[in-house]
Amino acid sequence: MAIINKVTVGPSTVLFPVPTVLVTSGLAGSNPNIITIAWTGVMNSEPPVVYVGVRPEGRHSHRLIKESGEYVINIPSAAQARVVDYCGTVSGRHVDKFKETGLTPVPASHVKAPLIAECPVNLECKVRQVVSLGSHDVFIADVLAVHYSESVLNEKGRPDLDKIKPYGYCLNEYRLMSDKLGSFGYSRKE
Repeated sequence: MAIINKVTVGPSTVLFPVPTVLVTSGLAGSNPNIITIAWTGVMNSEPPVVYVGVRPEGRHSHRLIKESGEYVINIPSAAQARVVDYCGTVSGRHVDKFKETGLTPVPASHVKAPLIAECPVNLECKVRQVVSLGSHDVFIADVLAVHYSESVLNEKGRPDLDKIKPYGYCLNEYRLMSDKLGSFGYSRKE
């Protein structure tokens, strides 16, 4: 058996990469906001349940999501990396991020928060539970609808990752997830 030297660094969030998404939220009578989120993921398949983690202190979107009970997860493509980074570095309390970035808000079908037209995938979400964990509150939500840009669907009407070009966030960098290693179950096929 090989001896592998390891260095222990203590507890940390080193699951990488994590998805990079733009989350939209809003209240009646106010401008909708966009926040860049990397703490997001799937919690359940049936029914579809997702989450976003948002810092409660000083985050404009935290208040909007908490008060409205809804949000939209917008999955950007690699072409939108600069906009994604920008939306994570300025507060919507002081800046209209839709105006500043040129992104287009589109009415959603089930929630008041808008979709981002330029993002190839959008998930409309209704908050079912909020869990305070320390640095972040986790907004657990039911997925009410998913929207795909027609341009990212294959001939069978399914999403094509090569067309979407999703990317992740790890170690303070945005990284493409592009090389296919195999399909589910490939290790059992001869």
